[in-house]
Amino acid sequence: MKNFAMIGVLVLVMIGLFVARNVLIRSASDEPGGARPARKRVMLITVGTGGMSGVYYKVGGAIQQVLNARKGAYGLNVSYQASRGSVYNINAVLSGDIDVGVCQADRQFQAYQGEGEWQATGARKELRSICSLYPEAVTLVASDKSGIRTVSDLKGKRVNLGAPGSGDRGNALAVLKALGIDPEKDLHGEGIKAVESAKLLQDGRLDAFFYTVGHPAAAIIEATAGRRPVRIVPITGVDQMLASSPYYAKTTIAMKLYPKAANQEDVPTFGMLTTLVVSEKASEDMVYSLTKALFENLDEFRSCNPAFANLKAENMARDGLSAPIHSGALRYYREAGLLQQ
Repeated sequence: MKNFAMIGVLVLVMIGLFVARNVLIRSASDEPGGARPARKRVMLITVGTGGMSGVYYKVGGAIQQVLNARKGAYGLNVSYQASRGSVYNINAVLSGDIDVGVCQADRQFQAYQGEGEWQATGARKELRSICSLYPEAVTLVASDKSGIRTVSDLKGKRVNLGAPGSGDRGNALAVLKALGIDPEKDLHGEGIKAVESAKLLQDGRLDAFFYTVGHPAAAIIEATAGRRPVRIVPITGVDQMLASSPYYAKTTIAMKLYPKAANQEDVPTFGMLTTLVVSEKASEDMVYSLTKALFENLDEFRSCNPAFANLKAENMARDGLSAPIHSGALRYYREAGLLQQ
């Protein structure tokens, strides 16, 4: 019996020593010189994008691809969701429904200044920028049969101006106003999502549609590749509007991107930059990690879509950001030498 008791004591002592040894090893490995680094806590974030066939949706997918492959390094796990676009995303980040939103630079400006859709609610001074991305062009697509060759030719036609609250609609209405066209009296306006317009144009239920988008865009490829000949129409004669709007700039749509369109010469229009926005309440560490991950892996991000091919870090940290830069993004930009202040 004494032998059994002694064996039991020895077993207990050995178990105790084994546990103590593992505790010491874990404690040591949590120190800077330890064998194993402490596990980084992963933060879940959601990015609001746009329609599933649009480039905004591709932005969300690219951010997810870049960050989720490096969860251990940056501590972020990204999901992204389709949405109604710029206005929705801005309001959603401010209400806390999403963490990061993709939006047009003009919508960012209007929200921060209390203009456009935010005229009634007032300036949203809690909006913050992270960075800008690729340029978007205000694009007018029309059936060749409709005879629409200029914006003025839209009079009397069935035209999709874009869904209510979308950047597409805001830009379309701005163009019509600049050219003295009344959308209520001078044409038959529709309020459909831009990504649904291609099929309606090919079916003959629309004569034209506006779409503010980075090129190439899947919906415009679809529109120009159908049985019904389709062209992209120049948007000109709006110089006064451009001069009074700091977020707009002239641009050109390269028609080599749409080889099946009825017209082949590059098309003049205007546009703005795509931007990423958050609320000022967003975690500084989260925004810092997101910005750092995006900029440190910019080559991979550029490869995710042709619209991203010409992104430059110094421009992304500066251009099109009419809301103040979030403190987390500022911290990274200063560390990387992209901003001096």
